[in-house]
Amino acid sequence: METQRNRRLFFPALAMLALSALALTLPASGQDLSQFEKRVSVHELDNGWTFLIYERPGAPVASLFTLVNAGSANEVAGITGLAHMFEHMAFKGSTRIGTSDPEAEAEALHAVDDAYEAYDRARRRTNIDAESVEELEQKWVEAREKAKEYVVNNEFGEVLERGGGSQLNAFTASDFTGYVVALPTNKLELWAYLESERFLDPVLREFYTERDVVMEERRLRTDSQPVGRLIEQMLAAAFTAHPYGYPGIGYMSDLESFSRRDAIEFYKNHYVPSNMVTVISGGVDKEKVLPLLDKYFGRMETGREPPPLRTVEPPQIAERVLRIPDQSQPIYAEGYMRPAITHPDNAVYDAIADVLSTGRTSRLYRSLVRDKKIAAQTGAFNGFPGSKYQNLMLAFAVPTPGHSNEDVQEAIRTEIERIKTEPITDEELQMVKTRAKAALLRTLDSNTGMAQQLATAHAWFGDWREVFRSVDRIEAVTKEDILRVAKEVFQPTGRTVTMIVNESAENEEES
Repeated sequence: METQRNRRLFFPALAMLALSALALTLPASGQDLSQFEKRVSVHELDNGWTFLIYERPGAPVASLFTLVNAGSANEVAGITGLAHMFEHMAFKGSTRIGTSDPEAEAEALHAVDDAYEAYDRARRRTNIDAESVEELEQKWVEAREKAKEYVVNNEFGEVLERGGGSQLNAFTASDFTGYVVALPTNKLELWAYLESERFLDPVLREFYTERDVVMEERRLRTDSQPVGRLIEQMLAAAFTAHPYGYPGIGYMSDLESFSRRDAIEFYKNHYVPSNMVTVISGGVDKEKVLPLLDKYFGRMETGREPPPLRTVEPPQIAERVLRIPDQSQPIYAEGYMRPAITHPDNAVYDAIADVLSTGRTSRLYRSLVRDKKIAAQTGAFNGFPGSKYQNLMLAFAVPTPGHSNEDVQEAIRTEIERIKTEPITDEELQMVKTRAKAALLRTLDSNTGMAQQLATAHAWFGDWREVFRSVDRIEAVTKEDILRVAKEVFQPTGRTVTMIVNESAENEEES
């Protein structure tokens, strides 16, 4: 399961990333932090699992968000797409949920694993024995059919729904995996049991059937979508060493090859309590919630904390340009390498993106869309494809009919040069700060938005208060800061350009 993507004019993944980047990095608040401190409690279990409880007066409902501090950036060559794959598996239940006979199913799944390993080894040998591969594949298929006999379909989700649960969903990002649900507060014990159960004792049943689903997802969203292909190529060009260069959905060859045992190993390495933060936000009573957390989530063993990523993207020393021929609408994007979200200048980068891109008064919109009418859509944002590590500040545009990628490139770079060499106006700077405050207020308006904000801030910065402290950082940004950082980041040698080139359209324009 995963969130729906925006399938409008510009690429769906970028729209999602833009929204998530703004939601995390731009919040500022007219809210009083001291008032939130009275309502937010931090409860860390002995095994390291951290819970944030936000007691919010109002309806007796709660939004619950579990963040696993591991996403596609935690993959290595050969298992790309596995973080997303495990997210799918987390809805399949445990040894007690989703099966009619736990012991028989365990034996059947072991047989599936053995059969797949034999088949996979045989089909990847240098000298393939086609007849033997076919026989082994048939044995694997038969083992899968046998294991399927014990599956109780969708039991995990149906139990939650019968208890009043809604918004049951999950998503995988480059930096983390999130699990979401909302339900009445009198059903919190049901949630505590189910949520702890699926991470304590997951059973990755129907793994290969679900793997086929993910492969089809890749075909639909990447292989058959010009924008999907553009994103994949741009990331591979911009990140030559860091796993941000891997596609979150995974390479097709990896999806065709990784196994259920690979997924179990990924789970053991990353789904450990010290790597997880859960937020409970809504009309809850902390004193009633704490015993449930200890009772159910305390069952999980501590585990070994995952090691930090070793690979750091080496300095880029030359501009990289990709022209992708495609019979589709031209699209232009250029990205500039910038430091991680924890960098002291993060607020300045956000301010730059805001001036360039936020709203109809932004520089890119006014220049490319309103005045010159050379783009149907344009914008800029940080955090592509993630924010936890060195990432891209991205500017993009979709040319209007009769205009080219080169037209929008020139206009984008004109605006970038302006922000490097001329101080922004007092009015623009004030609008950045005003919009930042409004962004947090919108987020705080919902239990779900609040839960995700608190979890991400606590996981990445070690303190949920970072959601509010970013107010001061945005407020402290000066015009001189923007000039300084713009000169640092907008360097041709650190630029990656990717464009979809429709040669037929270009020929028509020339004629």
